[in-house]
Amino acid sequence: MRLKMLTVALLSLAVTAVTPAYGRLRTATDYRWHGFVPQGSTIEIRGVNGDVKAEAGSGAEVEVVATRKGRRSDPEEVRIEVVDHGGGTTICAVYPSKSGDRPNECKPGGGGRNHVENNDVVVTFTVRVPPGVRFAGRTVNGDVDADGLSAPIDVSTVNGSVTFSTSSYAEADTVNGSIKGRIGSTDWVNAIDFKTVNGSITIDLPANLSTDVRARSVNGDIATDFPMTVTGKVDPRRLDGTIGAGGRSISLDTVNGSVRLRRR
Repeated sequence: MRLKMLTVALLSLAVTAVTPAYGRLRTATDYRWHGFVPQGSTIEIRGVNGDVKAEAGSGAEVEVVATRKGRRSDPEEVRIEVVDHGGGTTICAVYPSKSGDRPNECKPGGGGRNHVENNDVVVTFTVRVPPGVRFAGRTVNGDVDADGLSAPIDVSTVNGSVTFSTSSYAEADTVNGSIKGRIGSTDWVNAIDFKTVNGSITIDLPANLSTDVRARSVNGDIATDFPMTVTGKVDPRRLDGTIGAGGRSISLDTVNGSVRLRRR
């Protein structure tokens, strides 16, 4: 009996010693990169799990800091990869590939692959963007925030909200989250789009705006501060119309949320 009690006590001690170590947050050394990206070119950040935050930089170079943290998974196994290309520079958090699958890779735009399996590492990106450099920020599970920039912005996530402000123009999309942004210029040529499923869309626009508007909400209302010539019948959840002289297009789509166009 005494031997059994001693065995149980030792097993309990072993479990007590192991459990805290399993749950402890592990942090890798911050990854830091800086480099020259020409004005008019794009610095693109591509993550999977974690927020992406961009802010205005004062120097001539882009500065990027990636912080990696995990509990079950080793943050050092998620590598940060930099790809220079004709349109600028793309930086990705590249996770270990699925067992037996081909390697994950970093490529600009919609290219590359990053299939994640049972990996809880969170990579948070902080980016300082010089004047005139375009910014593209993409993640899957996390928020994207781009504040005070001076060139076009293209941001997206799946599970998270998007916020932005630029003296130029922007596009944004998410699935589970809201979109809120401020556009300072009306110099876009092609249509700009804002899309979500579960969330509202609120966009601040210049007072001298001229554009064709297409807005949709299934479970929410649509409102605008701008005088508008409406095409077709008036519908609180479906709006087609023209602000000012029209000529360029803006499209706003949500399912569960409201749509707001606010005049600055």
